[in-house]
Amino acid sequence: MVQPDDQILDNIQIKHIINRIAYQIYESNPNESEIVLAGIKENGYTLAKKLKIQLEKIAPIKAILCEVVMDKKNPLNTINTSISINNFKDCSIVLVDDVLSSGSTLIHAVKHFLQIPLKQLKTVVLIDRNHKKYPIKADFKGISLSTSLNENVAVIFEKNKDRAILE
Repeated sequence: MVQPDDQILDNIQIKHIINRIAYQIYESNPNESEIVLAGIKENGYTLAKKLKIQLEKIAPIKAILCEVVMDKKNPLNTINTSISINNFKDCSIVLVDDVLSSGSTLIHAVKHFLQIPLKQLKTVVLIDRNHKKYPIKADFKGISLSTSLNENVAVIFEKNKDRAILE
């Protein structure tokens, strides 16, 4: 059972972060009528769905959801997207994941999208752990959290009980 001291973010804090990031996405895409929110499978995609709802409430932008399926343990393996890569040409893409640790997942996902010309590519993470092995950063992040390498950060999305915990 998670002790209250192990909780990093609660449901209300995550909602506030999603709202703030939605505004930041809108502010960085003021002339776009549509953008692609590409969420890395499981939690990144769940976060992208929540961002889509909030973004469409506050802005006249159509957010197109795209699920990015990749092997996070072996990110050099094939990456698949729910939308054909050719449909991203000259689009503005926001790549979304829940936690940025080493940067391996994010940098390999970015590489996948760089196969075609884009208007811009931005990255979003809920939590940035500051343990990067690769030169990648989150353009928009909920919080930065300095943790030890032995600790794990887990984001749990459950109806009205979203939370991030330190394990």
